[in-house]
Amino acid sequence: MVPQQIEREILIQAPVDVVWAVVTELEHVSGWFSDSVELDLRPGGEMALHWNGHGTVRGRVERVEAPQLFSFRWVVGQPGHELIDENSTLVEFRLSPEGDSTRLTVVETGFSDLAGTEDENRGHFEDHQQGWNKELGELVDYLAQRSRR
Repeated sequence: MVPQQIEREILIQAPVDVVWAVVTELEHVSGWFSDSVELDLRPGGEMALHWNGHGTVRGRVERVEAPQLFSFRWVVGQPGHELIDENSTLVEFRLSPEGDSTRLTVVETGFSDLAGTEDENRGHFEDHQQGWNKELGELVDYLAQRSRR
């Protein structure tokens, strides 16, 4: 059986407003997550994440509750395709202050609901599981580089 969700949590040595900017503003998202991004930051807004050599992934903003919650639905395993429920998962970024730091929780759900075969969906789950480890590491590195400037 394919797991339904991935959950990752990290403590970031930066205030909530800084982390919020890094996960929602174009110039920052393209510094740690994708090579470039188009983002209409409002519920129902369109989104496109571009990775050089890997294509474009389309998405739609679901919720924006600054500075605590940002969620979007994005296409899984079909770069360039239009978003439909059967080919997408939901990603939620939840931010909460802890002193001068921010706890960031990322939850991606919907892997067992994808229209692919069980093996394909398991592959997507495993790819995204590894991807979130990598991407959140890049987010921390991005913030560390910015704080040294």
